[in-house]
Amino acid sequence: MDALAGLLEGPRARGAFMIRALFDPPWAVRIADNAPISVMVMVRGDAWLIPGGGAGGEPQLLRAGDLAIARGPDPYTCADDRATAPRSEILEGQRCAPLGGFPEGHYGDLGMRSWGESLDASVEMLIGTYPMRGEISARLLDALPPLLVLPTDVWDCPVTPLLAEEITRDEPGQDVVLDRLLDLLLIAALRAWFSRPEAAAPAWYRALGDPVVGPVLRLLQDDPAHPWSIAGLAAKAGVSRASLARRFTELVGEPPMTYLTGWRLALAADLLRDTELTIGSIARRVGYGSAFALSSAFKRVYGVSPQDHRTRPA
Repeated sequence: MDALAGLLEGPRARGAFMIRALFDPPWAVRIADNAPISVMVMVRGDAWLIPGGGAGGEPQLLRAGDLAIARGPDPYTCADDRATAPRSEILEGQRCAPLGGFPEGHYGDLGMRSWGESLDASVEMLIGTYPMRGEISARLLDALPPLLVLPTDVWDCPVTPLLAEEITRDEPGQDVVLDRLLDLLLIAALRAWFSRPEAAAPAWYRALGDPVVGPVLRLLQDDPAHPWSIAGLAAKAGVSRASLARRFTELVGEPPMTYLTGWRLALAADLLRDTELTIGSIARRVGYGSAFALSSAFKRVYGVSPQDHRTRPA
């Protein structure tokens, strides 16, 4: 499993919120839904994305064909102009509330996964929102800026027209189709983003391209339950233990066994939330010999027991 697959292996889209938003200037909507990540594609017209709260960063202009990723939970505003005051606010559960005395219901349901002012509006956006944040994705999401934009001159993804076609269809299994299309769109966008020189890709992501450390990272990610040791990993990589430990730490920022522990516990955290497996079964699946061993390591890192993590709100 590579880094981008790891992003969505646990908390991939399941019943993600998908909508086609349609507006005529002047318009502005404040997004405060606490979603960990949203993907937006401009179909026609322009839009400003304006960070808010503690997100920081500069406003970004989206033009037709551009794609943007907004990393939550800090709020942000979508608008036709930076000076336009928000007229509605999107809250948790995708509830819409009017702002600033704007009449309730001005932005409303326009049919199958369509929302806004009118179907022939001059601005059209496709929006996909992931409803939850998993522990595995934290390594990648924390490396993203609050708002990132891929302009159309560097972004040409065949998934986009397919998503535009499917988002308003009502066929059997349509929600699953849209979830998978959203996953593909996000993975393709992140791959394109991290390939750009201005993107501050995380150290472990860049290390995947190293001829020694890259294969070792994939071994750890593909088979976390294996009783890995520095000696065993070094033998697989064809280098000495000292050489592997030094190179891995330099490129990734932590020793191999520390990285493995973090990966195992991140996997365990998602399995606790997303499955009914017993703690003992999860322990064996991620490389711990017993439920007690997993519980001790989990509490040391996360500050709560696996059972408490499973039952507390996401």
